[in-house]
Amino acid sequence: MNKPVRRIAIFCGLLILALMVRDNWIQFVQADELKANKHNRRVTIARYSQPRGNIIVDGQAITGSQETGGIDFKFKRTYKNGEMWAPVTGYSSQVFDANQIEKLEDKVLTGDDDRLFFNRTVDMITGKGKKGGDVITTLNAKAQEAAFKGLGKSKGAVAAIDPRTGKILALASTPSYDPSTIAGAQDSKAWTALQDDKNQPMLNRALKQTYPPGSTFKVVTAAAALENGLYKDVDAKTDSPLPWILPDTRVELQNEGNIPCKDASLRVALQWSCNTVFGKVSADLGNKKMIDQANKFGFNKPVDTPVRAVPSVFPKDNRPQNAMAGIGQASNRVTPLQMAMVAAAVANNGKLMEPYMVDKLRAPNLNVIEHHTPKEMGQPVSAENARKLQSIMETVVEKGTGTAAQIDGVKVGGKTGTAQHGVDNSGNPYAWFISYAKTGNGSPVAVAVVIESSETIRDDIAGGKLAAPVAKSVMQAVLSTEK
Repeated sequence: MNKPVRRIAIFCGLLILALMVRDNWIQFVQADELKANKHNRRVTIARYSQPRGNIIVDGQAITGSQETGGIDFKFKRTYKNGEMWAPVTGYSSQVFDANQIEKLEDKVLTGDDDRLFFNRTVDMITGKGKKGGDVITTLNAKAQEAAFKGLGKSKGAVAAIDPRTGKILALASTPSYDPSTIAGAQDSKAWTALQDDKNQPMLNRALKQTYPPGSTFKVVTAAAALENGLYKDVDAKTDSPLPWILPDTRVELQNEGNIPCKDASLRVALQWSCNTVFGKVSADLGNKKMIDQANKFGFNKPVDTPVRAVPSVFPKDNRPQNAMAGIGQASNRVTPLQMAMVAAAVANNGKLMEPYMVDKLRAPNLNVIEHHTPKEMGQPVSAENARKLQSIMETVVEKGTGTAAQIDGVKVGGKTGTAQHGVDNSGNPYAWFISYAKTGNGSPVAVAVVIESSETIRDDIAGGKLAAPVAKSVMQAVLSTEK
């Protein structure tokens, strides 16, 4: 071989080698990056080339797939009672991707999960099309319906948990939207309308919005008082003078109405929601102990359900602001899920279970490929102190501010809250209620309800009037399925 030919041969060989290296780099190193690239339409086309698996509640699919007759996308996602279930399912769109369970469990729903390899292999051999698996949720359809209908036209949210396991039983948010309206390739106008809506119907208020908890937080403050030994007897007098001045200020903390708050016991103080008692408890304990107690209930860290809930915050703050945070004001911010967790831990004798809403992942042949095992998050309060908290929360419902949550023949504990917000409290207050119901087998349900705004006039906005009846209907729905 003469010299010029040899050079050409070497050059061609190097080109082939470079091509092989580049090809392998793309296939094995950049494959995942390219697959996830938002401009790669092949992935989206493949996602909607066959029906998706379904999201299941109480054995029934709340999702479906519909043939489109289109060239690129053969199927699109459909939803049953989409507005009611949107905070659970999220959306799956041919144009705007997906979110929540639809996004987090996408590989199972499309059939691409590695655990479905056997199913894909059998389908390939038999000539059948690829099938997606199903996501079995923990949700209770009756409880979800009660929550959604209870909120009605109000802006707000409901979270309900089984305290014994952490199963999320209801997760409602209003106003809502129907994910079916943005599922197709021609739904850009509907998407834009939702994005521009000032009421934020796509916001999952149960997991993604934080609010001042108002007086519902006094349950956490009472827990801190008991756990730190500030008070041991919930019926003994507290050191709570009237008037009481916020630390380092000349500002007198006010109570709502003419209620018996001077040196009131924890029971009476929770029954009538005495700001002075719980503000002073928070001040006496100090900011660090209050933060520590809040953290034990799950504050200041995100919670995955698997949809991630934003962290609830009990802040590091100065002495007067710490006192206000102890009554659920100042920079104290919570999600409805977090306050349901507080009620659930108290109801479960102090044990806090990790909240979750995906129970099983199921292959197309109905084999379970993953089953969630309940996990304990911690013990925010001792069993003894939890029983004390149950006793005083039950007094709130029996003869305090939460009587609207009473259920015949059932022991119900609760706490109302009316949280101020806005500059100089100029906005309408938020109406809160947290509660649990007990049966002979423990407590099957704990609920948190927040109503951010409603058609009710300002002077009539109160947790006991607006939120407690919603919580009651959710608890009744769960209890009816327990029988």
